[in-house]
Amino acid sequence: MDIAQKLDDLGKPAWIAIMILSFIAWWPLGLGILAYLVWSGRMRCWNHGGHGRWHNQGRESGKERMREAMGRWCGARRGFSSGNHAFDEYREETLRRLEEEEREFKEFLDRLRHAKDKAEFDQFMAERTRRPPESPPEPQPQV
Repeated sequence: MDIAQKLDDLGKPAWIAIMILSFIAWWPLGLGILAYLVWSGRMRCWNHGGHGRWHNQGRESGKERMREAMGRWCGARRGFSSGNHAFDEYREETLRRLEEEEREFKEFLDRLRHAKDKAEFDQFMAERTRRPPESPPEPQPQV
């Protein structure tokens, strides 16, 4: 058994401890371990510990585990079924309605901004027309 497997069996706290100790000992080594942890996926929440003791327990495929984790940790996303057809229809309808309300609200904000810009421009033009015309500069006497 190699070192990575032993640390996987101990879990994330062991990886974190090794990384901290390596930063204390020599920072490039700590940076290397951090890069390895990120690259290998050992620190991702949805991966449940990466390639450790939970890697192959009771699941048929990695895609199934990922879908389940996405639903659990990231909220139910479109395209992921909860298994309850009535709830899935309700969720889709609610999301559609919320997206429609968001679109309408953005259009309202655009109209509001346009009206504000127009009012400011009209105010600028009114002040500009009320200003007395500037007289041309008087020629300076030559000495």
